[in-house]
Amino acid sequence: MKKIVFAGGCFWGVQAYFDHKKGVLKTKVGYANGNIENPTYEEVCSGGTGFAEVCFLEYHAEIIGLEELLELYWKAIDPTLLDRQGNDRGNQYRTGIYYIDKEDVKIIEESKKNQQKNYKKEIVTEILPLENFYDAEEYHQKYLKKNPGGYCHIPTELMK
Repeated sequence: MKKIVFAGGCFWGVQAYFDHKKGVLKTKVGYANGNIENPTYEEVCSGGTGFAEVCFLEYHAEIIGLEELLELYWKAIDPTLLDRQGNDRGNQYRTGIYYIDKEDVKIIEESKKNQQKNYKKEIVTEILPLENFYDAEEYHQKYLKKNPGGYCHIPTELMK
């Protein structure tokens, strides 16, 4: 089992999107790479904590590889937008790939390089080691499953 963390705007949609992918064993939403301990949603939304809203994935690498997960990730975001996706705006909504295994960096960087060919504007998605991660509050976990009409910036056709 391997792990990777994706930031792609509001974490509700990112979680719902990856929950439907074969080989993704577990997801949870939370806050990554910020500067305080045990942040609350309100603190993260204030913009002063440095955290990104993220989805933590555990996946079976023999069923779905990191390359395929990255391809899916790039389809779900606009990597050229700084600190926003859809209607969500603020530093907590930035795009980012936070790795746990240093061996993944080469694959991630190569994927980003290949994606850049599809855009005239520069990709601003950050690629960093996961420094810290805190689970989001329970009401955020599987939010779109609990609230099917909830807002999501990821197009519904990608959720299938």
